[in-house]
Amino acid sequence: MKVLLIYPYCLDERIFKEDVRVPPIGLYYVGAVLREAGYDCEVLNVCDLKGDPEGIRRILREKAPRVIGLSVLQANRWGAVEIARLAKEVDPEVTVVFGGVAATLLWEHFLRHFPEVDLCVLGEGEYSFLKVVQAIEGGDHEALEKIPGLAMKKEGALFKTGEPERIEDLDQLPDPARHFTFQHVTSSRGCPGNCAFCGSPRLWGRRVRFHSPAYFVDQLERLYRKGVRFFYFSDDTFTLDRKRAVAICREIMKRGLRISWAAIAHVHHVDEEVLAWMRRAGCIQISYGVESGSERIRAVLHKPIQKERIIQAFAWTARYGIFPRAYFIYACPGESWETIEETIDLMRAIKPLGMISYILDIIPGTALYEDFLRRTGLTDDIWLEVGEDIPYFETDPRLNPERVLAFGQKLRTAFYENLPAFAEGLDLIEEEAFFPLHADFLSRLGLTFSHGDYARIEAVPHKEETAQRLYERSLTYAPEARAYLGLGMLRQKARRFEDSVRILSEGVGHFPDHESLHLCLAVSLMNLGRYREALSHLEPFAASPQAAPHLAECRRVLGLNKGDKA
Repeated sequence: MKVLLIYPYCLDERIFKEDVRVPPIGLYYVGAVLREAGYDCEVLNVCDLKGDPEGIRRILREKAPRVIGLSVLQANRWGAVEIARLAKEVDPEVTVVFGGVAATLLWEHFLRHFPEVDLCVLGEGEYSFLKVVQAIEGGDHEALEKIPGLAMKKEGALFKTGEPERIEDLDQLPDPARHFTFQHVTSSRGCPGNCAFCGSPRLWGRRVRFHSPAYFVDQLERLYRKGVRFFYFSDDTFTLDRKRAVAICREIMKRGLRISWAAIAHVHHVDEEVLAWMRRAGCIQISYGVESGSERIRAVLHKPIQKERIIQAFAWTARYGIFPRAYFIYACPGESWETIEETIDLMRAIKPLGMISYILDIIPGTALYEDFLRRTGLTDDIWLEVGEDIPYFETDPRLNPERVLAFGQKLRTAFYENLPAFAEGLDLIEEEAFFPLHADFLSRLGLTFSHGDYARIEAVPHKEETAQRLYERSLTYAPEARAYLGLGMLRQKARRFEDSVRILSEGVGHFPDHESLHLCLAVSLMNLGRYREALSHLEPFAASPQAAPHLAECRRVLGLNKGDKA
């Protein structure tokens, strides 16, 4: 029997599309359980098919699923509804199941208003969804009522089979890396926090369950052998159990997995030892939820973190050569120009190298949402309106769109204006074991200013000068191909070709097999009229599409045919 697990498209477009392009890891776990039970199951990411109903219909006709499971978040719920309708058009007999966070929190809403939805799986869906598929395959629809954690219609009324069962031992789940390839991984489920803007407390009950280090690193190794080299560790707080976090890092290093990864942590759950192990094991970025510089607003958001601890965590993180990124939320209850200035003051104190700022939104399952319903007398029917969420400021007469827009602009401008100073003021630990890691860190950071995200942002001042100093500092710690390449390209852009040749030649001396260094060096030599030398750097990479046009130009100038040697 064919089963499709689908990650729908979101309603709104994103500036950073990667924020919504990735299917939740839970979908892959469900798929793994189904495959190991013998079912023909596919995971489909259709986030790019918004506005293409015929494309969706074509997929559904070709795949001909008997059961469709849709992973429903607040942002993609309208996409899920549209796909459910299309599925029923293609095959009225197909069973459409909603699962995920939104389905768990709004199951009554979906079942009451959308006849296309047959069932909702609540909470963790791996084994309950398997039982649903087995019941449908066997034609035993009465068995559905005995499966815990389902919601459905029964004789025109809504019916819930009971609370979903939690999987206490996460290691009993089959590893989805045996069946699928992905980069977003998680070693735990749940969060002990109680943030007013987050649905996790209601979804997970403020409990955290963990995979063992061996299970998690086995998963990383399987993905590594499939060619994945960069991972997002999506745990709400990877360092919650610091001994376990260290054990994972030690196991990554023991197995020789040459990976890099980004993680999320809490400022109260990091220290120098765990950060040192994380860096050695390949961690290059940690994101922290700071939310606001105002202690009063942090209290309103139920985020009890201390200013001194925030400053310390960011300093430690940068000290070990890990890119510290701050999440800020603005347009909160009580937000004013004074609280925005407090946030900017804190930003200058913690010196983040990355910042994500969000307008506070109200979403189901949060304390903010429950307060909103009490204040307004509204119900879940509010979600019949076409929209992803409700910006808090729209419910607060003390805030207005113009002011909120100005708040966001002020925060972003302050970050961009201070960013070069943050980058150049890094206080790195002076331990020789970390020197190659520092070289890597500084060169990565330099690249963001010269050719990466920050290079494209006009509000960031002194980009190329900052990049140059970061590349130069990188090379004081250890030879680093990225730093040589970055400096060579900057010199090339300034048409200082002799300097570029000198720097890139030094880089090639350290990294003789590095294609980009050779190609960049060849371009500088060509600009100096030294075509025969350039050819010697291009010929070893004759099969490269990047080298081919330069190679052809050198041979043309030198009067060489394709088979001739330089």
